Amino acid sequence: MFSGIVEEIGKVSAVLRRGSAVTFRIDAPRVAASVGPGASVAVNGACQTVTEAGATWFSFDSVAETLDRTNLGRLSRGSEVNLECALRLGDRVEGHFVSGHVDSTCVVRAKRTVGKDNYDFRLQLPGRLARYVREKGSICLDGVSLTVKSAKGSVVEVTVIPFTLRSTIVRNWRAGSLVNVEVDEIARYLVSGDLGGKEARAARGVERLEER
Repeated sequence: MFSGIVEEIGKVSAVLRRGSAVTFRIDAPRVAASVGPGASVAVNGACQTVTEAGATWFSFDSVAETLDRTNLGRLSRGSEVNLECALRLGDRVEGHFVSGHVDSTCVVRAKRTVGKDNYDFRLQLPGRLARYVREKGSICLDGVSLTVKSAKGSVVEVTVIPFTLRSTIVRNWRAGSLVNVEVDEIARYLVSGDLGGKEARAARGVERLEER
């Protein structure tokens, strides 16, 4: 489990293809110092298992499903990635609960300035994910926990502040960029009706109130 608060921007230093899987080596001194083989790290929001680690680097293997569903398949030597180590029990959750199971990729349609060094990004989600995204709700994009500014159909807007731009690869987003997306887990279960018993009845009650 993760929180969507990026700890470090890593850089891909090696890419080794092994059949349908790929081994990536990431240079990231801060994260490497706190992980070892078997640890979980969110790479652009996708939970990956560390296979090796050195003083300033770590490596992981991505299988075909991950490469097809996320933007990790587009990484090459020199690419930057957002990194977050898995939460420990008792850690403060600064963003929102993120599973690291990326739903799909989405496309940045537009970027515009709003105020001093703040930017709005408009993104096109796959249609099947639109019902899980609401204004003022949470969404995880490339591993970054963000608040939805507006949601109209499958078009979503988020505002990014200067700190986030400096601290994440959001600074590299442009129109056409392919971004990993994970919808909010709570929204997913509420909308899908997968909660049982008392929780399900409470969720249905909220929906009825919103319809009035």
